[in-house]
Amino acid sequence: MQVENDNPEILLPVVQDSEIKTWLVNYVGDKLSPADGDVNVEMIVEVMASEFPELLLPIAEENFVRGYQQAAQDIKQWEVTYENDSHENDLEAQEEE
Repeated sequence: MQVENDNPEILLPVVQDSEIKTWLVNYVGDKLSPADGDVNVEMIVEVMASEFPELLLPIAEENFVRGYQQAAQDIKQWEVTYENDSHENDLEAQEEE
């Protein structure tokens, strides 16, 4: 799976600092057999997507919905700011007349 990454950290080796991380890294390492032996988050997502999509799909859907909600909030805030700036500019123009 070749995807353009905006976050290079997903390509860093996963630190096995808990029991579940150790198990998951070993599982993914056995499945993919990376040449350097390192397992990264991108590899884990790839294996999880193919073997446990019912876990990743709701996470992806939630992130998608939250992204659109944030965009809608940002647009509303921009509209309020734009309207306030326009109103202030109108008042300043009237005062200058």
